[in-house]
Amino acid sequence: MKSDKPQKDESSIKEYFSIGEVFTYFFRKKSDKKETNINLRMMHGVNKFSIIAFLLGMTFFILKKVFFH
Repeated sequence: MKSDKPQKDESSIKEYFSIGEVFTYFFRKKSDKKETNINLRMMHGVNKFSIIAFLLGMTFFILKKVFFH
């Protein structure tokens, strides 16, 4: 017999640590369909900078903990 409960999507550890979306954010093609203004372009520029700063900071933190324990 099938239960009437909806099946729960179980995510694996691999999905939690997936960084594919980060790289697609940096290397996606520009859309000609959408009209952009300076505010939107500045927002995306700041987002890209903050992602890079976060990744560099985490890399530094991990390397510091591993090698200079």
